[in-house]
Amino acid sequence: MVDMDIRPLLFMVFFSLFLLCLNFSANGVLCFPEKKVLSLRDFQWKQPNGAPSCISQNSRRLNGATILEMKHRDYCSNKIIDWNKQQKKRLILDDLHVRSLQSHFKNRVSSSVLDESRTQIPLISGIKLEILNYIVTVELGGKNMTVIVDTGSDLTWVQCQPCKLCYNQKEPLFNPSLSNSYQSVWCNSTTCQALQFATGNSGVCGNSNPPGCNYVVSYGDGSYTRGDLGRERLRLGTTPLNDFVFGCGRNNKGLFGGASGLMGLGRSDLSLISQSSSLFGGVFSYCLPSTEPGASGSLVMGFDSSAYKNSTPISFTKMVPNPQLPTFYFVNLTGISIGGVSLRGSNFAQGGIVIDSGTVITRLAPSVYKAVKEEFVKQFSGFPSAPGFSILDTCFNLTGYDEVNIPTMKLHFEGNSELNIDATGILYMVKTDASQICLALASLSYEEEIGIIGNYQQKNQRVVYDTKGSKLGFAGEVCSFI
Repeated sequence: MVDMDIRPLLFMVFFSLFLLCLNFSANGVLCFPEKKVLSLRDFQWKQPNGAPSCISQNSRRLNGATILEMKHRDYCSNKIIDWNKQQKKRLILDDLHVRSLQSHFKNRVSSSVLDESRTQIPLISGIKLEILNYIVTVELGGKNMTVIVDTGSDLTWVQCQPCKLCYNQKEPLFNPSLSNSYQSVWCNSTTCQALQFATGNSGVCGNSNPPGCNYVVSYGDGSYTRGDLGRERLRLGTTPLNDFVFGCGRNNKGLFGGASGLMGLGRSDLSLISQSSSLFGGVFSYCLPSTEPGASGSLVMGFDSSAYKNSTPISFTKMVPNPQLPTFYFVNLTGISIGGVSLRGSNFAQGGIVIDSGTVITRLAPSVYKAVKEEFVKQFSGFPSAPGFSILDTCFNLTGYDEVNIPTMKLHFEGNSELNIDATGILYMVKTDASQICLALASLSYEEEIGIIGNYQQKNQRVVYDTKGSKLGFAGEVCSFI
């Protein structure tokens, strides 16, 4: 038992420590950094049991909003997957994707000459490198089509019969000749002219009479889709959208992962968002699911708070216009907090940062990344280091641990909006035995390059895009379609 005469002294010591902590906190140093528990067993990628199907027809409508089930494509294969190879491959391809993206950003911004080699920006996306991970199923002309969701593209397209060259897909090819609602788009129409802004390539007149509108979308690795524009009845769940303009791909080549095509969620007139604005007001949102087998998220067209399952309020920040890159979604990043320690500076918001569903790992300016890395390593101490891999240079050997406490990570945006990154989005497991687990952020090569918030940091978040209100919102949500 403590002597009664000593208790006042102990009280004074603890009170002094408390005041000292308050003083440190006021100067950005926390006595007790904020932590999250990461279960390494749950964090590991797992081989699904049985033969999963990603041809999902699950949807529902709620108070004017249409909700489509969204799945991670890596669990749609019947093959046994070597996750060690898969994780490393994803990083390597993501690096190539971002290098290509930054090169095209630079070309587009530095030149006002819109030649063909410099106008591929809206379509320079992860699809060519097989890293766009999230898919949904829609109905086109009465046929189910599973398509990859991409906020960095505008033209929605599917493979069509007759097909000169088509890659293998799980569903039958769309055949416009069997649809009574299909109509061709003519080459002298304003719709055909809109291809230039949406894809960077002008529409070309076909050989039919009257001539149809042919499109070409080429990717840097030799992947491409070529075909003709058409109008068809699209059904999102139970919600019909008549005269939807899309690309009917007759000649397609690339790593599209067995999907029927792509859903473009960019900002041009040909994107699904613009074409459905009379129904959904130019608003859509998604919740990207985790990597667990059977996990699913949702793509919500329209805004209705009852359609979300967010556990925190939605905090909005304004979209930042970029005249050189008008179809991308830019916001101002003002700071990052690691374990409650705020890191801010003028270089955070320089030029804005892109929110992209096609990039995997978030990219930060070198000076910003350096500050984040140093603070994370300071707080995540006591663990043996491991070699870096590819774009990830801050790695740890967590073999033998069932769970670890990791510092929290928050991205702060203009208007006091914040993205509280899920525990599974802070570290990246390169090796499934936990001998190589890395901080899931990477540095850009140069300060002037454009930062990107990737899909890995968007998991278990409700991300709301309001194109008419020109704002973007974030809220925590455990993603589930059910």
